[in-house]
This record gives sequence, C-alpha cells and structure tokens, in this order.
Amino acid sequence: MRSITMLIIHCSAVRPDQESSAAQIDTWHRRQGWKLGIGYHYVIRRDGEIEPGRPEWLSGAHCKNHNAHSIGICYEGGLNIRGQPEDTRTEAQKVSMRRLLEDLHRRYPRAIIIGHHDLNPLKDCPCIKDVVHEYADLQPK
Repeated sequence: MRSITMLIIHCSAVRPDQESSAAQIDTWHRRQGWKLGIGYHYVIRRDGEIEPGRPEWLSGAHCKNHNAHSIGICYEGGLNIRGQPEDTRTEAQKVSMRRLLEDLHRRYPRAIIIGHHDLNPLKDCPCIKDVVHEYADLQPK
C-alpha cells in the first residue's frame, strides 16, 4: 500500500475553448509514450464532474520525484483565451475540488495539499495563486 503524503493540484493547460477530459488526457499521455496512460488520479471538468484517472493504488505520473507518495488532481483549464496561465476554474470546479480534497483529506489526513508549481517553480501549473493557503483548513495539523 502506498503512503500518501501529498495531494498535488494541476491544471490541464487548455484554453476555455478547448476540452481535456480524463480520456483525452489519457490519449495525450499515451502519445507521449506513457505506457500506463493518464498520469493523474482525478480530472475535474468545467461542469464540476470528477472523472477518475489512474487508480489511487497506482503511482501517478504527474510530478517528477513525487509520484510514489502523492495523488494527482488535475482541473480542466489553466489558460485564458489568449493561452496565458490563469486560474480559470469555474465555480462548479471549485466546489468539486473542495469536495474531492475533503474526501481525500479524511482518507489521507497527513497529506499536504500543494500546487505543482510549489514543487517545481519553473511550472505555472496549476495557475492557482496559493494552493496551500486556499486549502489551509484541510492541511495536516
């Protein structure tokens, strides 16, 4: 059984006129040569639907050097219409993300909630200003 110490938030880096379902991301990752497909465990669509990706028992492929002990959560979006990084989460995504994180926090109470860019400052992902602060009430005590 994996020991989960991080819940890592990502964005799919698509503009508002583009889609990125779990199935589409799986296709993109397989085209990049990832034999196990989608690297995220969950994808949150713009309408708030939470789609499963990799099973939680399987290490993800979403954050170099941190996959073995983390769950990867990706929201659809992250770029504005001009293709620039921006927090484009809809209200439905925010509600679903909080609901998912609350569930994961109950199951993995020692896991910190962090953005991809907090572990790799060269990344804009997830384009959320301060993930740690936004979910401060769900961080381990």
